[in-house]
Amino acid sequence: MSRNLPARPNLDHLRRQAKTLLAQLKDGAPAAAQAFIDHLPEARTLTPDAVRGAGFRLADAQSVVARQTGFASWPALSRHVQQLRALEGDWRFVSLEIDGAAMPAEAMTHARLLIDGDRFRMESPEATYEGIFTIDVEATPPTIDIEFVEGPDAGNWSYGLFELAGDQLTFCLSLGGATRPQAFATSQGSGHALERLRRASADRPADVTGGTRQPLPPAMKETIDPSRFDVEVTPLLRRLEGEWVPVELIRDGTAMTDQWLAYGSRTSTGNEIRVVFGGQVIVHAKMRIDESTTPMAVEYLNLGPHAGTISRGIMEWVGDEVRFFMAHPGEPPPTTFSASSGTGTLSRWRRRA
Repeated sequence: MSRNLPARPNLDHLRRQAKTLLAQLKDGAPAAAQAFIDHLPEARTLTPDAVRGAGFRLADAQSVVARQTGFASWPALSRHVQQLRALEGDWRFVSLEIDGAAMPAEAMTHARLLIDGDRFRMESPEATYEGIFTIDVEATPPTIDIEFVEGPDAGNWSYGLFELAGDQLTFCLSLGGATRPQAFATSQGSGHALERLRRASADRPADVTGGTRQPLPPAMKETIDPSRFDVEVTPLLRRLEGEWVPVELIRDGTAMTDQWLAYGSRTSTGNEIRVVFGGQVIVHAKMRIDESTTPMAVEYLNLGPHAGTISRGIMEWVGDEVRFFMAHPGEPPPTTFSASSGTGTLSRWRRRA
């Protein structure tokens, strides 16, 4: 169902909107009469003059407002907004299970989820994620669709289920493009995360905006020939195949803690790679390497986050470890392996034993 609600919808505001619409109808406003004709089944066959003389009441105006915002009825809209209000607050993680594996409690000590209306900010040592979500409280169990607006997952979506019981909140969410889970459970390879949280405060959190959508840099709009990445599997690509674990990762000058590094992996097959942290796909791409340069030049054709864009960077071997420094999509590649030399992600990997 398409929804057309304002940010952080408020039921009192929507009631006032319905009262205003009814008053405008009684005052003869053509737009108000047309709103009733467009959205109220009882008025669809009436002329504007007939609508104004039909004696419609506040309940009818509320039905119009509900249908304008994408709901079948005012009670459905009311339940939706009340559930959003019930979700507000500062939430802390009790447990996290990804693909059937429980994450150690210490990995969640400094993470929290802040919700204000339909906007959220997820803060963790790894990164900060901001976005907007839509819920369907008419579904059993209720569903949630999450759009990531800012942070490493910007532009991606997650689909899941949720259950609220007082100050206890449970999500089961899709990761990395997986389909919506059907139950509050995960299993190996499911691509699902089961999160249990406890409310630390019911106060409306400050400065939760849901993030700001950033326009694509002009370079990200470049014309791309995907066939350039249908490359021969060279001895170098063969050497990079398999699973690697992170030794170091610095994103835009900020180092990931050892605690979070433990939940990362880089897997390569041919020239296709996936980088995953805590079950979340951070990079999914096809890779080209120019071995004639020093350091070697790397290009990613992004297939997951920022799909269809190009990321450029450099790589080198450090003994048996491999190091990459990749710029953000559309930005020029770095020239040295110095985390202070520009934005992007500097990472070092060793083969999993």
